[in-house]
This record gives sequence, C-alpha cells and structure tokens, in this order.
Amino acid sequence: MSGLFDFVKDIGNKLFGPGDDPAAKIKAMIEKDNPGIKDLGVTFKDGVVALVGSGPAEALQKAILMAGNVLGVGEVKLDGVTATTVEDGTQYYIIKSGDTLSAVSKQFYGDANKYQKIFDANREVIKDANLIFPGQKIRIPKA
Repeated sequence: MSGLFDFVKDIGNKLFGPGDDPAAKIKAMIEKDNPGIKDLGVTFKDGVVALVGSGPAEALQKAILMAGNVLGVGEVKLDGVTATTVEDGTQYYIIKSGDTLSAVSKQFYGDANKYQKIFDANREVIKDANLIFPGQKIRIPKA
C-alpha cells in the first residue's frame, strides 16, 4: 500500500489553529462523517497522526485520507487498527494543478463520465466535485 500513508504537510483543509487540540479536531472530523471506524482513537505529534480502532478496509482508507488531507499532517500511522485488508485494488492519486474529477476519471477509467464513481468514493474529503485542490490525495476505486 505504498504511498497511502504519506501526505503533503503544507497543503490541505485548515482544521485547527494555535491553541487547538489537533487530535481532538481530527477525531471529531472523522466521526462527523463516520466512515465506519469503531472505537476510534487519534493522536497527533509533529505532523504525524496515529489512528486506532477497527472497521472494514474501505472505512480505514477513508479515515486515513480524511486525516491526511488536513493542513499540517504529513503522515498517518495505524496503531492497532484492525481491518480485514487494506489492499483491495484501490489506487490513490494526488491531485495536480488543473485536474478535474472528469480528467482523473478519463485517466484511470478511460471515460470522463465516470467521475461520479471517484466523487462517491471520496465524499469524506471532497464535498463538492468542482472543488478539489492540488496536493489532495484521493481514492480511485477499482473500475
């Protein structure tokens, strides 16, 4: 699963500021969208998020991406996370300047009109299909 756990630290959604507890903010964000991780625990230190809990592989992937696409997070580690498997054929892509979900869909599926599949797989990190940003890491589900 090379590359899933590394993120661009100085790009992402601004979730916390000075005086905030980054771990609490990240945990609340993940729980709000509830990708399916049970007994979620989050720690944050020096740009590294550690997750604990259990859930299906897709839920784990989503939680990793949600935490990793936060400004100030450069890496996500799994400490005691239980899932059946994380390797399920899902690919990951880092948005580049000028990308659209249609263009990414064309690149991976050969059909720009299948962008909705990518959007649906990333609803926790992409709230609007027209608002993606360079450096953002997303899931590309199997065709």
